[in-house]
Amino acid sequence: MSVFFGYILLGLSLAAPIGPVNAAQIDRGIKSGFFHAWLVGLGATIADFLYMLLVFMGIVQFIEIPSVQMFLWVFGFIVLIYIGVESVTSAGQLELTRNSRQKESKLRSFFSGFFMALFNPLTILFWLGIFGSILAKTLTTYGLNEVIMYSAAIFIGITVWDITMAALASSMRKFLTNKLLTVVSILSGFSLIGFGIYFGIQALLILLS
Repeated sequence: MSVFFGYILLGLSLAAPIGPVNAAQIDRGIKSGFFHAWLVGLGATIADFLYMLLVFMGIVQFIEIPSVQMFLWVFGFIVLIYIGVESVTSAGQLELTRNSRQKESKLRSFFSGFFMALFNPLTILFWLGIFGSILAKTLTTYGLNEVIMYSAAIFIGITVWDITMAALASSMRKFLTNKLLTVVSILSGFSLIGFGIYFGIQALLILLS
């Protein structure tokens, strides 16, 4: 049982570091409420699940190809810059009322989290690198049933963090004024742009190497 909780902690550790998905969750939670923030996290979790399936299928060497790595960095750069710029430019148009939510498509919230995680090379490095190693070690020690159970524990940890982030972000609305909401939205946008620039630099380094 202690091993099971250890894998839950691993899932929490994967989701907890402040990155593009968490920044987007904060932004959506403040603007549109808990459900939209949760959908961002759910989209990212589905992307995580796809990478876990790839690990089970043994597709690791494919990601080691430099051209594939560069494509992922570039696509991540485009997605993050677009979402970040949109957050900054729309900040001045926000208007906060205690019982309202900004109108936004639920699918848009979901797919923003999905694509940010899907094309985040740092996420890929975890699933195909770290998790791949953990999986190989676990298979030599336990059976397939235990591996599936421990993999599920990782997703329990990720889900707990996503729900927590969505609840915190949406509850922040109660303490914000219109002016402060605009500031938070701008900061969140610049955070996403910053991550996007980092992704772009990594793509450039691969191109120049």
